[in-house]
Amino acid sequence: MVPDLEAWEAWHPRVVADRLSGVDVPWCVAAGWALDLFRGAPTRAHEDVEIAVPAARYEAVAERFGDCEFYAVCDGEVWPVSDDTLRGGYQTWARDKATGKWRLDIFREPHDGDVWVCRRDSRIRRPYPEIIEFTSDGIPYLIPEIVLLFKAKDRRDKDEADFAGVVPVLDVGRRDWLDDALGLIHPAHPWRARLRG
Repeated sequence: MVPDLEAWEAWHPRVVADRLSGVDVPWCVAAGWALDLFRGAPTRAHEDVEIAVPAARYEAVAERFGDCEFYAVCDGEVWPVSDDTLRGGYQTWARDKATGKWRLDIFREPHDGDVWVCRRDSRIRRPYPEIIEFTSDGIPYLIPEIVLLFKAKDRRDKDEADFAGVVPVLDVGRRDWLDDALGLIHPAHPWRARLRG
């Protein structure tokens, strides 16, 4: 039976962080939740929660969620995890065995050892200690300039709102990095003028 793709009841990032406490993998909350952790408070509802992990270290993270079954996401469909399905994309959804609810989306990211590599352009790379920051209570999150780089592709209403809400609190270094990265992936992107302004 194909699981209901809309049946999300995502954990809060605090729950994920507690379950991954002590794991020897550089992981972090990604996407919209990462921006809210950076700002220090929720600014909108979140349907799901995503974390980013080095692709080769995925298994060490998945082992912490023995109460879940995992599905690889490819072209809008989910398939039980196998070597073949994991090669089809970068997302892995965790489904609670007891409730059938989706709890977590794990992004399996390219990397070169301890260096993160952008899946959209391998020229963009940074050491993991530079891309992960922490809330005051220890939740790791992806730095906002990288989150916005990924959000720039689709520019959905929530992405535009996230950009508008975060850019005013970015320092010059973060703005410049995002502008340079957009210049590689989306050279004509309208956000670039707003970053410079």
